[in-house]
Amino acid sequence: MLQLLNKKVLQPFHKTAKQIRNFRNEIQLSKDRYHIKRGSFATVADSDINHFAKILPNPNQILLGLDETAGYNRDYFKYVRGLGEVVLKPRTSAQVSAILQHCNHRKLAVSVYGGNTGVCGGSIPVFDEIVLSLELMNGIESIDEYSGVLQCEAGCILGVLEEKLSEKGMIMPLDLGSKHSCQIGGNLATNAGGIRLMRYGNLHGSVLGLEAVTADGTVLDLMSRFRKDNTGYHLKHLFIGSEGTLGVITRVAIACPPSPTTQNVLFLGVENYDSVLRTFIECKKRLGEILTSCELIDEDALQCCILHLKRSSPIKQYPFYMLIETTGSNADHDEQKVQNFLEQVLSAGIVGDGVVTNEPSKVKDLWQLREYIPHGTFSNNFCLTYDLSLPLDNFYDIVPAMKRRVGHLVKLVCGFGHIGDSNIHLNIAGDELTPEIEQLVDPFVYEFTSKLKGSVSAEHGIGLLKPKYLKYSKTNEAIGLMRQMKTTMDPNGILNPYKVISM
Repeated sequence: MLQLLNKKVLQPFHKTAKQIRNFRNEIQLSKDRYHIKRGSFATVADSDINHFAKILPNPNQILLGLDETAGYNRDYFKYVRGLGEVVLKPRTSAQVSAILQHCNHRKLAVSVYGGNTGVCGGSIPVFDEIVLSLELMNGIESIDEYSGVLQCEAGCILGVLEEKLSEKGMIMPLDLGSKHSCQIGGNLATNAGGIRLMRYGNLHGSVLGLEAVTADGTVLDLMSRFRKDNTGYHLKHLFIGSEGTLGVITRVAIACPPSPTTQNVLFLGVENYDSVLRTFIECKKRLGEILTSCELIDEDALQCCILHLKRSSPIKQYPFYMLIETTGSNADHDEQKVQNFLEQVLSAGIVGDGVVTNEPSKVKDLWQLREYIPHGTFSNNFCLTYDLSLPLDNFYDIVPAMKRRVGHLVKLVCGFGHIGDSNIHLNIAGDELTPEIEQLVDPFVYEFTSKLKGSVSAEHGIGLLKPKYLKYSKTNEAIGLMRQMKTTMDPNGILNPYKVISM
């Protein structure tokens, strides 16, 4: 049994047989469900706990035992569960460095943990990995109003950053439904997309610099604050989207645009997918520089959402709905452009019906019809969710294809997502996830995506659940180079093992 040798700092942890049995019966262990073999890593010993206590002097920075660490062993969507009995919560990059230096020397595996909002199991241990949580590294270092650069620690909550920036007349270039719990470090580690990507691009473009700690404890200061810094290899890009497998992001400098002063949201009903595409073309053409988001929601996704919210739809029933947002700085100019767009799509018969608003409370209500779809689908006993990039001509084809395969076996097959950047979310939900359903869905979804030259992961990463499907979007040569990079930067393989790429 692990225990801290200096009992005045932390008490030993121990579990009753009943506590351990209850914990293990909640969700099937990832190692069993996905048939994963433990790597040749060391096991945490009492001496390791004592060493960590010297690095992290506050008792609240170390959690021990399955009872204390249970929340760090389960993901929000109940896909994965591990058996990590040690959680470490550093407050500084120096503490992260000291922890990783020791773990690398001892060959102790580490699972890097953020806000636990991912859908691929990327931050949850599989076996007994040490959980490295950055939740206490949540300081905002500076907000520069002149350059528009935010500098902060990786554990900052996205929604908190948004609030602090609004006080300075700025916004985050990233907006997610999980913004009140996700952390900016995790956002970078997964290269999160979100609803503003169409306007502001992805994080590879917004992040000016970062600090990361590599597997051996080396602190890499890549904290440039300039949009132009053409000094050799842009090493920051190695860590954005690497999901903690190449290093632990600890600080970030990110370019933040000015807050818009006008906002309009349209909720439109459309009869068929061809009209969806025509509407998208018109909104790009007629809304141009003020267009921020363009979202697609199918009929089943909306019905699931409004049932969950116990609300009614703002317009009558249609096969497809589109939620379009504009933001700008000139109310009269923006409203005229929105009006011209609406007149065009309605008079041409492209759109059947719709509502538009610029009132903040009504804007929030309309956005909830998009943002709460996952909550509605996950209210079922099981929900399989897929995050795909597909060509717009075939963007929705995966939904009817999946309905033909498993529609008679499940309660719901729906599609929704960011048509503005070709990212569809496919959800399949029902009462009981049977082997027959699993076999009909995987790997069909990924084979379908591959035939269309799409991506098996548009914005949620690879994590634990998708490494074997990476081949559907990456060539053998590309995967081989990724494996080389992992071996070079983490030769002992201690950082987030079993995630992203099979070693």
